[in-house]
Amino acid sequence: MSITRDEVAHLARLSRLALTDAELDHFAGQLDQIIGAVARVQEVAAEGIPPMTHAVPVVNVLRDDVVAGCLTPEQALSGAPATEQGRFRVPRILAED
Repeated sequence: MSITRDEVAHLARLSRLALTDAELDHFAGQLDQIIGAVARVQEVAAEGIPPMTHAVPVVNVLRDDVVAGCLTPEQALSGAPATEQGRFRVPRILAED
């Protein structure tokens, strides 16, 4: 199966891409090669081979979650330059209407 220049132009219109005549010819050749490569891959006998998502086994390298102590509100606010009602006080970034 090959792709024609008109089909590439149609795909470009659907994708809202403005392609020149030279680009249409260039991409038609490239897409034709890609479609041919995919067709060759599909010819491989794959009966009994399970589908896979990765070429190599995926291993979770993260550690298990461990419950640990946390800071009290007073400890968390102890290094803050200014606090207000037990919260960090930060400058306003949005203007009021």
